[in-house]
Amino acid sequence: MPSIAARQTVAPPHDHVLTVQEALEPLFLALEQEVEVKMVAAALRAGWSAEDAVAAIDELRRNELVDPPATH
Repeated sequence: MPSIAARQTVAPPHDHVLTVQEALEPLFLALEQEVEVKMVAAALRAGWSAEDAVAAIDELRRNELVDPPATH
């Protein structure tokens, strides 16, 4: 089943969008929200609290900003 975010379209350059970042931002934000909801739901199913799940997700984000994964 495709995700809601996956059904979003990206604006083409001629739609008065100045950068590709602007075009991708709505999709990026929708995917980020969808992923967080799925991670919290998984944590809840495993018996963790929503507060613990959100705190863990925030920590993962902080760690990603400090030490991003190596690129190929």
